[in-house]
Amino acid sequence: MIQLENVHKSFGDNAVLRGVTLEVPKGESMVIIGGSGTGKSVALKCVLGLVRPDKGVIRVDGEDITRADRDEFLSHFGMLFQGGALFDSMHVWENVAFRLLRGRLKKPREEAREIAIEKLRRVGLRSSVADQFPAELSGGMQKRVGLARAIAAEPQIIFFDEPTTGLDPIMSGVINDLIREIVVEMGATAMTITHDMTSVRAIADKVAMLHDGVIQWSGPVSDLDTTGDPYIQQFINGSAEGPIEAVR
Repeated sequence: MIQLENVHKSFGDNAVLRGVTLEVPKGESMVIIGGSGTGKSVALKCVLGLVRPDKGVIRVDGEDITRADRDEFLSHFGMLFQGGALFDSMHVWENVAFRLLRGRLKKPREEAREIAIEKLRRVGLRSSVADQFPAELSGGMQKRVGLARAIAAEPQIIFFDEPTTGLDPIMSGVINDLIREIVVEMGATAMTITHDMTSVRAIADKVAMLHDGVIQWSGPVSDLDTTGDPYIQQFINGSAEGPIEAVR
């Protein structure tokens, strides 16, 4: 579903992506791991077309993203942002139905509200939450609202940017379980970036490690603990010793 071939991206003298090649099979959940500043978010933005690579090709469902109709292309994606990214001045249901109230996906307001409430229920929130504002909700509830928004338009591909950041272990587990259930239920292709190894083990079919601007290792999540790759072993064990240099 998603293919990156020899993708390069630099910002001034800072070469962030130095030849990323990666395939995300249709209907599978790919999790990209790596330290802070290794280019995970840049890679995701390149796939979305928010950042144009300096070199290389990115295809989504076989189509070169540089040749795709922008609105049609983006209509296939859903996104759960790291910080929630909810609009404070909108009711919860309006946040969930944001894409359904505008653009090519536009639906009548009442229909959009009904869909929003259905998606809120899917992530374990009562319908009474719909008319509240984001500031009235806890961090975990806001994350669930963000997840409801990500799936509101029934996207083919869903991106998750650090989905459990700022959540306690119990709520992190709830969000991980919801993500896994929803991705499987929808048959969607998922691409996640995270530092949280608990999330990796809970939601991944396959894992790729991005380091020094390239994919150092990729494979099934079941191979994480048995691979002899020194980068993977250092990262998952949180060791200060290894090929990954700690920034001091």
